[in-house]
Amino acid sequence: MRPQYIQRAFTALALIASLSFAACKSDTPTPQPQPVFPKPDVNPNATPYVTRVLEYMPAVGQFTNTLPEYEAGDTQEDMNRKALEYLKDNQRSLVTLGGWGGYIVVGFDHTILNVPGKRDFRVLGNAFFGNDNKEAYEGGSCEPGIIMVAYDANRNGLPDEDEWYEIEGSAHVDHTKEPWYTLVKTKVPGADLNFYRDFEMTYHRPAQEPESKDGWGTYIRWEDNKGNSGYKVKNQWHAQPYFPQWVKGDKLTFRGTRLPQNSQDQSGVGTYYVLYKFRYGYADNELNDRKDSTIDIDWAVDKKGRKVHLPGVDFIKIYTGVNQENGWLGECSTEISGVNDLHVLKEDIPN
Repeated sequence: MRPQYIQRAFTALALIASLSFAACKSDTPTPQPQPVFPKPDVNPNATPYVTRVLEYMPAVGQFTNTLPEYEAGDTQEDMNRKALEYLKDNQRSLVTLGGWGGYIVVGFDHTILNVPGKRDFRVLGNAFFGNDNKEAYEGGSCEPGIIMVAYDANRNGLPDEDEWYEIEGSAHVDHTKEPWYTLVKTKVPGADLNFYRDFEMTYHRPAQEPESKDGWGTYIRWEDNKGNSGYKVKNQWHAQPYFPQWVKGDKLTFRGTRLPQNSQDQSGVGTYYVLYKFRYGYADNELNDRKDSTIDIDWAVDKKGRKVHLPGVDFIKIYTGVNQENGWLGECSTEISGVNDLHVLKEDIPN
């Protein structure tokens, strides 16, 4: 081969190599810089319990308007105040969040610190276990609520929209790895086991309350942004309206993450429903005295699922994570009875 041809061949190969490298380089995600947060203030007289309820907005549910109780004329501010009465000073009274999307936003008189390698706060609920199938995973009444956290970086005393991050629980990481996933997939026809980060659901206020049980099955209509629709069912145990009565409009729309359905009728005849436990990272999903009712702030992720290291949190939002009806038990509805700062309580729980 002539020298000039050899030189041209080497030039062409070098060009191809550089283009290939550039293509590979463009496929590699650019590392995202971590937000820079100011150091948290320290309150030497901090209480470990909830001191504020900034917003309480349950979805439709059998305990809505009763936990806490709605009274004629109550406003949003009244219901916020009533929810706080249930949660403050370690009262441990149950506040319902209703069906999927219903939420509460709570605050504290201090920043809950993010201590490396430790769990930072505990969410109290009313989960319990009652599972006749000993071969199955732990379950009973586990109604998981998704947890969001916000650090008050600008010190305005409010959780601004750009300050919210979601706690990445086990189903966020891989919902197919939940120990009960295959069981529900094979034993519960029609179970919706999808995990959605972009879920939206609308509930419609009924024109009137049903006059007889004939209207219970088509009580409150809903639809989601995945092409599904149905009804929230009324049951014999709770006669009050299930649509939050202080809301002025004719519909309620919620947006967020939706978890897979976790329920199985073990009896096969509609008498024994078991709601299985997710591994970790959710409210009302584990017994209150167990480790996995506690949360590590370092599990927080942004809207794209990227880890965020917060110095602490000032506000916590909890919303019902599953859209599910469970026969005579009614809808899956997260309930909470408190949020406690583990560090103020001197509870040392390692990851």
